[in-house]
Amino acid sequence: MAAVAHCSACAAVDFGQEAASADARELAHWALETQDTGRRHFLIVDKKDARVYVFRPDGRLLAASPALLGSARGDHSVPGVGLRAQTGQVAPEERTTPAGRFLTQPGRNLTGEHVVWMDYASAFAIHRVRAGTSYAARLRRLASATPDDNRVSLGCVVVPEAFYEGVIEPLLGRFRAVVYVMPEMQPARDLFGAM
Repeated sequence: MAAVAHCSACAAVDFGQEAASADARELAHWALETQDTGRRHFLIVDKKDARVYVFRPDGRLLAASPALLGSARGDHSVPGVGLRAQTGQVAPEERTTPAGRFLTQPGRNLTGEHVVWMDYASAFAIHRVRAGTSYAARLRRLASATPDDNRVSLGCVVVPEAFYEGVIEPLLGRFRAVVYVMPEMQPARDLFGAM
């Protein structure tokens, strides 16, 4: 396996002032070097750091944000979770944010809210923080200095409303993009191949 640090695309990947993890940086370099993104915008969801990084097709960071993720640890969706998510009947141990490579599709959920689907069958999407009884608590979690309290969703990647409306919806609401959700139970290299 060739070291990513010596790839021709590495200089093109630019995280700006973001203090991204070494694994997130390596994944971004690999995605760009191998052209796995198909010259699309791409996102990296670092579950361990509870952060979302949005890149232009040339590897320059467009924006970054904290995110809320599934309350249960794990890298796979449970069979049938998509149907249960529509009724809010997802068991605590099923509330995982699946890891992998996803091609986005803009759409709407059952209430008509704009979302960006990553896997429609499992109801896995990126969406804004929703109004409701937990709204203020979720905003506090997003604003906290640590990712430790960001594990509260049913499994979706939940971002601040301003980030969704200013970055996600205008970009992923018009164009398909590639999302890499980094695993937390195995090395990213094992999931994404020879990075």
